[in-house]
Amino acid sequence: MNAPIIPRAGVAGLGARLRREGRRVAFANGCFDVLHVGHVRYLEAAKRQADVLVVGVNSDRSVRALKGPGRPVLPAEARAELVAALEPADYVVIFDEPTVESVLSELRPDVHCKGPDYTVETVPEAALAKRLGIAIAIVGDPKDHSTRAMLAEIARRYGK
Repeated sequence: MNAPIIPRAGVAGLGARLRREGRRVAFANGCFDVLHVGHVRYLEAAKRQADVLVVGVNSDRSVRALKGPGRPVLPAEARAELVAALEPADYVVIFDEPTVESVLSELRPDVHCKGPDYTVETVPEAALAKRLGIAIAIVGDPKDHSTRAMLAEIARRYGK
């Protein structure tokens, strides 16, 4: 069964409910533009950090700001649906902000999971996480997979 895709405005309520239930919550986020094995391994590792995994998916506008023209390849709703279909995801939310600080402030997860392209010190939300008592976990396999590399290989093989 697919994880529910919750509205951005529902994050605070979800966090409050999960805390009342005594559930340990992990939060992971990303663009998830063209799914690849690195995304799956990242989410599987994030899920091992807690009882519940909430996954934030960048909006189209925020992907363009992060990745440049021509991205995203898939619209946010499609990317969120694909992530929701993955077994580790318990909830998915699309966010429009440049960082996930406001999502973290509202959700108040126990753990904020980031991929191995970060260190605990370089996570953009590290100061906020520390202030809120949110642990940071660097999870997933080495950054040997990327959407950018996949798109470049497709272009090389099939014509551009």
